[in-house]
Amino acid sequence: MRVKTRACFSSGALSGGAYIMLLILVLMAPSASAGNIAGDEFLKGYIASVLEQDMGWSGESYRLEVAGGVAKITLPEDDPARRDAAMKRLGAIERLGGVTIIVASSDKENIGADHSAGKETVKGVKGQVFPKEDLFRPLIADPKQPQFFVSLDRFRSPGDRYNMGEAGFGETFGLYRFGSDRGGNGLQISVEASIVARFNMDTPSSNLVNADYTIGFPLTYRRGRNSFRLRLYHQSSHLGDEYLESPDPPKRVNLSYEAVEFIYSRGWRRLRVYAGGEYIVRGEPSELKPASGHFGIEYIGSRKLLKTGRLIGGIDWKSYEEHSWKLDTSVKLGIEFGLPNPGQRRLRVLAEWYRGHDPRGQFYMNKVSYCGLNLSLGF
Repeated sequence: MRVKTRACFSSGALSGGAYIMLLILVLMAPSASAGNIAGDEFLKGYIASVLEQDMGWSGESYRLEVAGGVAKITLPEDDPARRDAAMKRLGAIERLGGVTIIVASSDKENIGADHSAGKETVKGVKGQVFPKEDLFRPLIADPKQPQFFVSLDRFRSPGDRYNMGEAGFGETFGLYRFGSDRGGNGLQISVEASIVARFNMDTPSSNLVNADYTIGFPLTYRRGRNSFRLRLYHQSSHLGDEYLESPDPPKRVNLSYEAVEFIYSRGWRRLRVYAGGEYIVRGEPSELKPASGHFGIEYIGSRKLLKTGRLIGGIDWKSYEEHSWKLDTSVKLGIEFGLPNPGQRRLRVLAEWYRGHDPRGQFYMNKVSYCGLNLSLGF
């Protein structure tokens, strides 16, 4: 028997909350200026973020060096349109003392803003084992995104209220990239795995309530500002022993399934939108309806906050056939610390709010809401 509960907030609060957060993201979007960015390392990370997030460059399609506040970019071959666009975009960065763009080719004349000479060689990537980044950037507000995180939230439903702690251990690990050209195009196969555990912090021993286990194999692709993720994954969920031994334990639901997911993403400037869905190919319980939709919007800022931070946020919506296509909404907004370029360690401090059907497996029929603080690490 599954326990069904109602949401804590009205549908008006759902729409209002989501639209208010979206308005905050748009209104707080900074100008093209990077502000007072100091330090060669941070400057290097910021420039890489501009080239890769704003302009769609692949990390393997150029070489970047920053010394004394001056940037030097090496390209494998000349592309005047690409070079001019980069010079114009990077020229708006304050405290960047200068930009030199050169072509590393022995049979071409080196070019650049100051006509610097250079004889480096940057070879085109035909294939790469264990690439450091994924071609499809992780979703900021998706509660099921594999990542390392801890959170503390106030959990609410008409039948239960408590302080909820969650801990997640997960990551996407690139196995092989089949090649990428200078425009950032590429195809990559990866493996991902995660464990998310939920705890009732109001009990004497912070009882384990539920644990979700996920393993998947995403195929990701990027071409310029466009990218997608095609993923086959397995999820299983298990109730905690202490929770099962409580005075009024719920009936265990053996939720386990394999699903195919496809999400398309397009980014420009600081914003990114995505949409897609998934289909369960085998699941327990057997009556589980298979289809769902998934879409959202994200913002990643560039203006410096608290020395090395930047504003980030996202709104993630999911809609399941099992729940008559009603929307589940996840909102996260906060600051990301660390270098913004992929492959670098980062810390995110986020306020989070969720309303909808419980994203944790055993309770997928329950309608809940929670809000609190989330800390996540990126590698």
